[in-house]
Amino acid sequence: MPATNPQPAPHPALTPATFSDLRYGMIIHYGLYSLLGRGEWALNRERINLEEYRALMTRFTAEKFDAQALCKLARAAGMRYLVFTTMHIDGFRLYDTAHSTFSSMHAACHRNLTAEIVTAARQHGLYIGLYHSLTNLMDQPDGVAALEDPAAYRTFIARTHQRLEELVRRFTPIDILWYDGWWPFNAQGWQAQAMNDLIRSIQPGIVVNGRNGLPGDFSTPEGHLSAPRPWRPWEACMTLNNNWGYHQGDHEWKTPGQVVDMLATVAADHGNLLLNVGPRGDGSVPQPTIDVLESVGRWLQRCGECIFNTDRFTYGLRQRGDHRGDWHHHGPMTARGNTLYLLLRRWPGCEMALGGLQCRVLTAKFLGLPASAGSNHLEIAQTADRLAIRGLPDNPPDPVCPVLALECDRPPILNLTGGMRVPRVPHPPYDPCPSDLAHG
Repeated sequence: MPATNPQPAPHPALTPATFSDLRYGMIIHYGLYSLLGRGEWALNRERINLEEYRALMTRFTAEKFDAQALCKLARAAGMRYLVFTTMHIDGFRLYDTAHSTFSSMHAACHRNLTAEIVTAARQHGLYIGLYHSLTNLMDQPDGVAALEDPAAYRTFIARTHQRLEELVRRFTPIDILWYDGWWPFNAQGWQAQAMNDLIRSIQPGIVVNGRNGLPGDFSTPEGHLSAPRPWRPWEACMTLNNNWGYHQGDHEWKTPGQVVDMLATVAADHGNLLLNVGPRGDGSVPQPTIDVLESVGRWLQRCGECIFNTDRFTYGLRQRGDHRGDWHHHGPMTARGNTLYLLLRRWPGCEMALGGLQCRVLTAKFLGLPASAGSNHLEIAQTADRLAIRGLPDNPPDPVCPVLALECDRPPILNLTGGMRVPRVPHPPYDPCPSDLAHG
């Protein structure tokens, strides 16, 4: 079959090794469920009749779905890649397919929305990933039948592989294939190794996640920011409110500062943040989403050096190991080379102190401010492992999150422990026994 978008990608090929350098991306959840405004699982959660759900196609005009605007928003937000839901668990395809009429091409819009997104992403210099659910609630036999009947299982698995093959043949090259919806099977049940081999026989350089039961090239913690241990490339998948698909009753939007917190957490452990956008049924993006993303994008223009191209700067609760970071009550910290970045989410006032530094601080300045600015006339005094910084302004000099860059005489190391000095004998950094405490 002919490729829908055969143009080469306008950037260096992505590899598992470079994936975690992307740092920040957008995932878009859009489909028939967006018309209902009750989240992307409405079909399953509400046990909606399948024919009733299929009838939503006549209302799916997508008149305000604008791939160019979505990609411009991603770039304005400071994002480097975009993942698009080509098909969620409801089985509705947002692309032209030879295997079903349950698609956007046969809906009221008569559009190949995936092709529009892939084209726009390439034009705007974004790496592009295609999300695709393995399970499918609409097509028959479904996952339930596949569990109960061997013949249905064979048909179900064959069609799943067939869909994936068609997708990566129609859209080539793409950078990431993002599996999801892996109920009800494990890797053996999904024939995941054959699945990956098939995908890579068509696009050898593609990066895949681990949601078909195999580890894949990167991990995808969802709803939390914990890197895998032992470390491997990873991406934290987070909503901007409390839903992936548009929910008309969910107005609990994260603030720009909270998004900065998430960015700092993934940056400190060399991971990515994949942040969700859920357009309304007509394809328009809720204004709070735009406001938050654009605000964070402006902050990244001022302070992005503390987020991108950072080194790992983490700490452990029970073992120091190879960790060289710690935590602080004013906000998160990141590091790059000889620079330690303090993201002052909670403003300390005109003076602050930092204990536990095992390096000499040479200079201190705020990112995003000219060197001549009054707020950058700072006094530093360092004795033993305590650094005092004086001359801070009474109010934070950045509306989202001030970032103080400390230039050190070597790569920074911070080690405090739970005592007033670091013990000279073996000791846990914090927890002497297993605990259920979460930490970044």
